[in-house]
Amino acid sequence: MLRLVFAAMFLLAATLSRASAEDVRIKDLASFDGMRGNDLVGYGIVVGLNGTGDSLRNAPYTEDMLVGLLERLGANVADEQIRPKNVAAVFVTAALPPFARSGSQIDVTVSAIGDAKSLLGGTLVMTPLNAADGQIYAVAQGSVIAGGVVAGDQAGNVVQGVPTAGSIPSGARVEREVAFDFSQMEEFRIALRTPDFTTAARVEAVINNELGAAVARMRDAGTIDISAAAVGNPSAAHLVSRIENLRVRAETRARVVIDHKSGTVVMGEDVRISRVAVSQGSLTLRVRDDSVVVQPSPFGNGETVVVPRTTAAIEEMPGIGLAEVRGSSLSDVVTGLNALGVRPRDLIEILRSIHAAGALHADIVVN
Repeated sequence: MLRLVFAAMFLLAATLSRASAEDVRIKDLASFDGMRGNDLVGYGIVVGLNGTGDSLRNAPYTEDMLVGLLERLGANVADEQIRPKNVAAVFVTAALPPFARSGSQIDVTVSAIGDAKSLLGGTLVMTPLNAADGQIYAVAQGSVIAGGVVAGDQAGNVVQGVPTAGSIPSGARVEREVAFDFSQMEEFRIALRTPDFTTAARVEAVINNELGAAVARMRDAGTIDISAAAVGNPSAAHLVSRIENLRVRAETRARVVIDHKSGTVVMGEDVRISRVAVSQGSLTLRVRDDSVVVQPSPFGNGETVVVPRTTAAIEEMPGIGLAEVRGSSLSDVVTGLNALGVRPRDLIEILRSIHAAGALHADIVVN
């Protein structure tokens, strides 16, 4: 199975190798000055839950929010005891895209604050969303699509996914626009998402070759300055429309991305490895809970009770012997690791150890 995984990784790397030789549009490599989104956040309540909401004893702020909402709607609840289980306090987050206009709709994410078990089937009540400047830019409301389910009762339950978080597609309406007139800018910048001097120089060259003037000037590895005055002060929006579809060959750093949670390892085409020897072993910890019935002595006054008994055992699995991994390309890395016969969960630690030894010439990114 492991060999099939590595073989698939190798074929994917070969495909990426061919793709990386192709030119990429500037709009896919960089962003333009001013064309950025803004984060929005708010807090509100989700109603209509099927008994999976906050327990108000542990989350009194939920009751305060509900009472405040009902009073704003004209209901008199000051003297009433509110103890619903179908309400949950939530944080609501969203990203306001650049150039979003009043009336447009954006997606929102809803996350429980208290001890609610699930947001499945709930409805978010009108919630204002603020930006970092404290101003309200959007208002969210709608049915929550939960990210998981929970089933069971007080004796036990089964949880799949994350039922305490969800989303509302197009769940917020923009009420305030970000004041920004991009078309009147005479100078602006292109910011590479992955700074690289070679790529920045290529972007500068392809823009100047296309427009026939010294329009672009590389400032550093991640920034290219653009001057609209060099081409007769056209609208910045029109100039961007010409620039963003130009194609350049992008350089990528050698990188290995590791996801600890899923055990996924992605290696780029340019990963290089020096000659190295690897010896690997692992420990397995087994913990088991059993219930033991304890009977009282005959004619005694004791009671029959059930006592939990926990046993733990640590096993050292046969270690992988000293093996040699040598070569200079990704295919050599895959072949060498296959020869070791490593298990997927051990692969992460082996790669990190090889990197620490200075034999893996790439950045290690651990998520």
